[in-house]
Amino acid sequence: MEDREFMSEKEKMVVDTIEKLRKYLQHDGGDIEYVGLRDGIVYVHMLGACAGCSLIDATLKDGVEQVLIEEVPGIVEVRAI
Repeated sequence: MEDREFMSEKEKMVVDTIEKLRKYLQHDGGDIEYVGLRDGIVYVHMLGACAGCSLIDATLKDGVEQVLIEEVPGIVEVRAI
């Protein structure tokens, strides 16, 4: 993850929101890591149990993406890379 000192306010909001969501993923043995933000699309790495989980699409689209869209203005999508 980038140094917060060099992040835009929107990136900081994204990172803070992801930090709130991490505990839910970690509870099931998974994790998420912020990679970047470009044109309203948040890029993340899914780690641990999430990396090979068959429910990763649901977790991203119905969970992480929806929360980020609601919490951070201008976010339109979340993609795992």
